[in-house]
Amino acid sequence: MNIPFLGNRGEKRGAHDPAGIAEPLSECELLRSHAAREGIQLDDSASSLEALDQLVPRWRDDEETLSRLGNDAGLYLGTVIVRTVPGAAWAIWSNGQPVVRLDSGREFDVVASGHEWAASGVPELSQLYAEVAEE
Repeated sequence: MNIPFLGNRGEKRGAHDPAGIAEPLSECELLRSHAAREGIQLDDSASSLEALDQLVPRWRDDEETLSRLGNDAGLYLGTVIVRTVPGAAWAIWSNGQPVVRLDSGREFDVVASGHEWAASGVPELSQLYAEVAEE
């Protein structure tokens, strides 16, 4: 996924300022809208990921919504990780793909995980978070 406002400048991995990209990546408007309609407040906590995992996936019949919601789910998962796991930060691959990088150097393609979750519900967002938080 190439996010237009981040550009695709062919820079080295992680060359973007993580603090400068965290806010735009955390917006996730479509996901926040769906969650709010279901009475779920997305407060950037691990428990909000558990609540998202319980949503009835009414979006799966609409291909455009499925794709956009998958992007948002991945970016929201990344936001929760970056805000709650010490040493986690956003990084941007040279192709424009946002990923989460841990202190260990391990990188997680959270957007791909968000697409998998939106399409099938597996793996659960809360499960992915727990795996990352353990490291």
